[in-house]
Amino acid sequence: MSTPYPPQPYPYPQQGPYPYQQPPGPGCEVCGAMPAAPVTVRGHQGMVVVMRFLRRQGVLCRTCGLAVARKMQADTLVQGWWGPLSMFITPFVLLLNLGELSRIRKLPPPATAAWRPPLDPGRPLLRRPAGLVALVPLLALAGLVLAIPVLLLIGVAVDSGGKGHATLTPGSCARNDADWPEQDLRPADCGSPEAELRVYWPDGPSCGPGDYDAYPQYSRNGDLSLCLHPVKN
Repeated sequence: MSTPYPPQPYPYPQQGPYPYQQPPGPGCEVCGAMPAAPVTVRGHQGMVVVMRFLRRQGVLCRTCGLAVARKMQADTLVQGWWGPLSMFITPFVLLLNLGELSRIRKLPPPATAAWRPPLDPGRPLLRRPAGLVALVPLLALAGLVLAIPVLLLIGVAVDSGGKGHATLTPGSCARNDADWPEQDLRPADCGSPEAELRVYWPDGPSCGPGDYDAYPQYSRNGDLSLCLHPVKN
């Protein structure tokens, strides 16, 4: 039996890859918009003695991903510093999230209508109160990091002028700023009243009678003992 009305071709050809169906790939698990991509944002809470590591993971569109990442960053900036170890863990968590934020921003804006309102990304992080609150621990941590090399340099400078770092040479003169048998030797002009000792190489295994053995660190190579002969001024 023949059909009285044979099927006719559709008068309006389709335009584009998916005009009457959803584009391929998963939608945002919050609002349903596409495109969406897997997102992993981390957070940290320091609570003096204990700490918590947080993570939000899911398939999100650009709008919802920015909202989740900014919220997690803001919470970590406020809550992440309050513990000895958390002071050092929090910066690494924030840096990891910066990489994820960059990847989220590269997602194109949603191309399909959402079946539920998306999350509100809100203002950028540095324009929120949390960004201002975080300046205090951030500046303190930066000061600590900068203070360590400064203190090391000061310690080296002080130590270089302290005991054991003056270099004496045979034929020169020195003075001792400590009470014998302690030694805090300093070079001195042989013609000045400060010259108390004349430096010389020992002729044998020991110095002459009444002379002193200088600590090895006062020699040029740091391992030979020089002799010190008292000078009468």
